[in-house]
Amino acid sequence: MKKILILDFGSQYTQLIARKIRELNIYCEIHPYNNFSFENYDEIKGIILSGSPFSVRDNKLKNFNLSEIMYKKPILGICYGAQYIAHNFGGEVLNSKTREYGRANLKFINSKNILFKGVSKNSQVWMSHGDTITKIPNNYEIIASTENVKIASFQIKNEKIYGIQFHPEVYHTTDGKKLLKNFVIDICKISDNWTPKSFVDESVKNLKEKIKNEKVILGLSGGVDSTVAGILLQKAIGKNLTCLFIDNGMLRKNEFQEVLNSYENMGLNVIGIKAEDDFLHPLKNVTDPEKKRKIIGKTFIKVFDKEANKLKNIKFLAQGTIYPDIIESISVKGPSATIKSHHNVGGLPDFMKLKIVEPLKLLFKDEVRKIGKILKIKNKLLQRHPFPGTGLAIRILGDITKEKIKILQEADDIFINGLKENNLYDKVWQAATILLPVQSVGVMGDERTYEKAIVLRTVSSTDGMTADFSHLPYEFLAKISNKIINKVRGINRVVYDISSKPPATIEWE
Repeated sequence: MKKILILDFGSQYTQLIARKIRELNIYCEIHPYNNFSFENYDEIKGIILSGSPFSVRDNKLKNFNLSEIMYKKPILGICYGAQYIAHNFGGEVLNSKTREYGRANLKFINSKNILFKGVSKNSQVWMSHGDTITKIPNNYEIIASTENVKIASFQIKNEKIYGIQFHPEVYHTTDGKKLLKNFVIDICKISDNWTPKSFVDESVKNLKEKIKNEKVILGLSGGVDSTVAGILLQKAIGKNLTCLFIDNGMLRKNEFQEVLNSYENMGLNVIGIKAEDDFLHPLKNVTDPEKKRKIIGKTFIKVFDKEANKLKNIKFLAQGTIYPDIIESISVKGPSATIKSHHNVGGLPDFMKLKIVEPLKLLFKDEVRKIGKILKIKNKLLQRHPFPGTGLAIRILGDITKEKIKILQEADDIFINGLKENNLYDKVWQAATILLPVQSVGVMGDERTYEKAIVLRTVSSTDGMTADFSHLPYEFLAKISNKIINKVRGINRVVYDISSKPPATIEWE
């Protein structure tokens, strides 16, 4: 498959580059700058070098030699990527006397240059750098400048190699998508034919070749990712797929039966397994969120292994892992810091003799939904809010008990049903109810109370990489707060989370 290769130097914006390019119906992949071999070289139509939190002058990012691809493929260096090209091929990069962070405007553009085709003078761009390219070699030419940065963009003369000091992938660069389109389509000459249908066709073909006539076991959760993965696998291997839906004791209220009911008439072979005690026992008195995740992940594996052994000749374990799971778990796609672990990421223990298959692992959430529509999955399932594989375990801060699970399930049920009844459910991307490990003073009737506090959180997002809190009506929040306090014994305070991601994450743990 023809692709654009994005080499990740650790920028917080790298994933946004991929998203913008995929929105153009062009396939691209992100790989770490220091852990990539140029296999299938002919499939690569162009290369993008991402930004980085580091300075090219510090030489902290080693084990990368751009020389082996220089002048062989079209290259676009973004921020650090542009500085890397200039610094290593005869230019000069120095610490900025006048640093640019935030909005700037292009005061000069070479409108004849193909990279800036259709980009207007004074177009707004987004800067985020502490170093500046102060000198370029004689065979380079400046093709854009801002008021404070003379070398905002350059091209090596007569070569398809470009550098830009700003970030075209972020929303604040108004013509950023146009610039990326100019590079990938007009300069790299790649066709814009990577569509949801083409992904389905290619995935089914690849799954058939990989799995052949072997049998696969898949863990369903009722969420979008595992459901789409299941239907995609079913399309490829049919009855050789067996699905398990495990009740870890920390699902939403009545969720186990509701999810099983939703899979009826979908052609999936689904087995429901109640395993509450298997999960809650090892979680007793555990308060650290990472330990919770790891315990749940290990228990998931054990339950799967136990159930897989009951079935005959299972060779593969399928997972609904998607791209943000991988990005936020471990820097397998770049040298970025780990934010949290994910029970779907990291491989299997040696005792479990199954191979992993992850058909959605390079897709963002909104792309998964588009695939689901092609597969004709019911909208009710596709629009279901994301729910962590760890369940309510990471929404109960502190240790986990059956009493706390019951309290949170009741409060969460009131909140989710309230969103649906007030036509707000489809207007937010994800809703969560969090039980805090604190008690607060309250008054009920004429008596003083000292009970638990609940946090309500809803966010708006497309892929989970960034998110903003949803601006729910005050009247609705007041109604839900009153209902939770009146109906859920043990709660006397409800608060609403108004933090965005970043700096906060969507989940509290």
